[in-house]
Amino acid sequence: MTELEAPRIAFPCAYPIKVMGLATSQFQHEVVALVRRHAPEVGDEHISVRPSANGNYLAITIVIEATGTEQLTVMFQDLKAHTSVKMVL
Repeated sequence: MTELEAPRIAFPCAYPIKVMGLATSQFQHEVVALVRRHAPEVGDEHISVRPSANGNYLAITIVIEATGTEQLTVMFQDLKAHTSVKMVL
């Protein structure tokens, strides 16, 4: 593997997605709904939420069963397009 080559992921696999954004009343519900469009198996046990120190932002971590890079690419695009999302990792 060269230095520029990305590490390979063996699919399917458990894959954590972290979404940070404004702590609006619907933010968590909207993010989870977007993720479930691409990974319908996500249950409440796969979701953790942490507010920022001042409560202005939420960090939501959702562990999905990733099936491939196409699924992840499209999901990340949909999440980044949401107006309240500030960052997707």
